[in-house]
Amino acid sequence: MTRNFADRLNAAIARCGNACLVGLDPHLELLPSEFDDARDVHCSRARRAQRVGDFCCQVIDLIAERVPAVKPQSAFFEVLGADGAQAWERVVCHAHRANLLVIGDVKRGDIASTAAAYATAFLEGSTPGEREHLCDAVTLSPFLGADSIDPFLSACRRSGTGAYVLVRTSNKGSADFQRHGEPELSFLVADKVKQWGADLVGESGWSSIGAVVGATHGAELRAFRERMPRTPFLLPGYGAQGASASDVVGAFTSSASGPPLGALVNSSRGITFAYRDAQHRGKPWQRATSDALDTMIREITAALGAVR
Repeated sequence: MTRNFADRLNAAIARCGNACLVGLDPHLELLPSEFDDARDVHCSRARRAQRVGDFCCQVIDLIAERVPAVKPQSAFFEVLGADGAQAWERVVCHAHRANLLVIGDVKRGDIASTAAAYATAFLEGSTPGEREHLCDAVTLSPFLGADSIDPFLSACRRSGTGAYVLVRTSNKGSADFQRHGEPELSFLVADKVKQWGADLVGESGWSSIGAVVGATHGAELRAFRERMPRTPFLLPGYGAQGASASDVVGAFTSSASGPPLGALVNSSRGITFAYRDAQHRGKPWQRATSDALDTMIREITAALGAVR
């Protein structure tokens, strides 16, 4: 049996000394100018996908050993078809070789054999020897109910992988459904996530089934932590979407040794495209990305100091 995902994640956080997560969302229109051919419709699709992969791999080289994990967003690879899928596998493999965990931001949410096929595609593989090209965890939408999640739970048990279920997302329209009802829908989903992850708790005391809860809802994080005490959180919304380091504190708990545990704080555009921000203007994109990550690590570490 492969080691429990939550245990591997907490070991990676302890090794790096922080719980920062870099999202790899290679928006074609935002790539630095040296990757202009990635958005050039006159270039072959294979060339465009190669350059998207080049960019992501260069980002990985910049951040390796400084953060525990990366989160590639599949949509920005899928727009380039089969060539994009090859670039996705290349990026996943490159991240693993850089000793990073990979959380595939795929947001799948179908049922029965279709869900099982998605679980195989991202977490288990269809042939031996694929582990390096597969994700350590994926994001999932629970809207279709438990039978959309069950095939992924089975895959996690077999392969030692994990999943993060959408509970309270950071987008503006999230309240349309997630805050509806009494108790509100997001709390009902949170209770289910706790239940789904109960038999996937590792030696660290944390489950391999996590919850996506937006850092933009900082005031709500403590309530979600109370409902899901052993559930790791994935916190989007820090940085470009407006959440600050102080907003994420409620998601964390102290650990016996090392940094506080319980969550990963994600920043995507704020790191990978930092060269576009005023404070980094004029810097090479690589320097801007590195400096932005240093700032994020420093801010998150300082904010979590009181959790110890």
